[in-house]
Amino acid sequence: MPRPGADTFIRLGKHHDHTSAVTATIVGTSIHATRALLSLHGFEPVGQQTMVMVRIDREEPYHAYEAAHALRAQGITVDIAPELLDDINTEWAWANYPMDWLTRDDIREVSNEAQTIYDDIRHGRLTIHLHGENHLRVISDIYDSPTQAIADFERLYGDAVRPGPAPATDTEQQAAQARLPTTTEEPTIAPTLSSEPTTPKAETVPVYAADPGDHEALLNDFLAPQEGWEKYRIWDDNTSIANHESLTLRALFDHEAEGRDIKWTLAAYETSVSDLLWHGTATASTPAEIVSTLLNSLATENAWGHGPSTNITETAIAEATRPLADAGWKHTIDGRYITWEAPGAETAGVQFDAFAAQQTNSPLPTWTVWGGYAVHQPSWALRLSAQAPAVLLQDITFELAEGNGLGRVGPTAPDGPALRTTQAPAPARVAAAPAALSSRANTLSPSPAPNAHGYPSPHLIKSSSEWGRSVSAGLG
Repeated sequence: MPRPGADTFIRLGKHHDHTSAVTATIVGTSIHATRALLSLHGFEPVGQQTMVMVRIDREEPYHAYEAAHALRAQGITVDIAPELLDDINTEWAWANYPMDWLTRDDIREVSNEAQTIYDDIRHGRLTIHLHGENHLRVISDIYDSPTQAIADFERLYGDAVRPGPAPATDTEQQAAQARLPTTTEEPTIAPTLSSEPTTPKAETVPVYAADPGDHEALLNDFLAPQEGWEKYRIWDDNTSIANHESLTLRALFDHEAEGRDIKWTLAAYETSVSDLLWHGTATASTPAEIVSTLLNSLATENAWGHGPSTNITETAIAEATRPLADAGWKHTIDGRYITWEAPGAETAGVQFDAFAAQQTNSPLPTWTVWGGYAVHQPSWALRLSAQAPAVLLQDITFELAEGNGLGRVGPTAPDGPALRTTQAPAPARVAAAPAALSSRANTLSPSPAPNAHGYPSPHLIKSSSEWGRSVSAGLG
């Protein structure tokens, strides 16, 4: 394979419209040779000088870094944008991952196998399959002929089998949107590593899409008029603690926290000698306007009010989230989770965990307020325990629904399908199996979403392959 010239380098950055996707911009003269090398590492062309890596397991930053390491080992210059480097250096975990016995590396192996299955389906190498739950797809059986596979489908699903193509999941739709070719000619970028990207202009945006702002100034501005509060630094000087004079409310502020690290930790008590009443956290990336609303609510009697805690009622939940309903946020129920998701192009939401709400000392948050890609991989998050007061929650949800802030908006991208997340039921343990082979018919059985009767609903469609006319199946 030809090697790119010395005047050619690769710039890796975040996709402007897909939160986890990674773009590779080729700068220099050896465009075709560089594209060939990038394609070996999972990148696909979307323009003459631009390629994209987009996966269904949300592990693009990890694999992009692996690709950069391999390319650099071949003597190719690779520049990684700071915001992508931040994602690379940030570890995250799937919420309620069903195979909780796996390590982070094991989870990546499962996800990579699921990605291989998805790619085989997308490129027509696998034509008989169940349509699984994105990053949880696994191979459960391998058949030597399509006849055997179809017969087993009929045996397992019977009347539930119906004709029609398997519908793409929301994650697949987002991936397809990110892979669309660019419609305009891309400008040639000068081959210099020292060039700085143009900083987007700050614009008024919904508060959940705003920049974090200055949390240090926010803390000082909050305490200045509050005579009942005092602040002191602990011995390592990295943390400040703000105490209410009643000793029933405390805010811990981490001066070193950045990005999705916890910057604010809150604790409330009924009396100065009682057990913890409720607690909460907020990341450093949380918009200052939202944290300010939380702090101002704490400065009133709302901090000690009775909230939707151990005796959860629909009325209490509805009262806490009424501003979201009034503003047209989408309300869905998925098992133990109740969610409200923002309308419009910017993604944000509020999630209520009914299971955590029933556990007084549960480490799981009952309320998660988030913005960014999804609740399990947010750009920012504010989390509250079960007994957080309903009035405090209503103050926060009102700010979410009505508030605005300043945010730096990148290039406008075509509207794509809305991102949605689902909590998949745990799959049965399965033995490792080889990846899909073009000479065999594979059925895939991950953790599919049940239909209205609680059972999977496969689809069957006719498609062409090396066997002639075979069958492709998918779970809705």
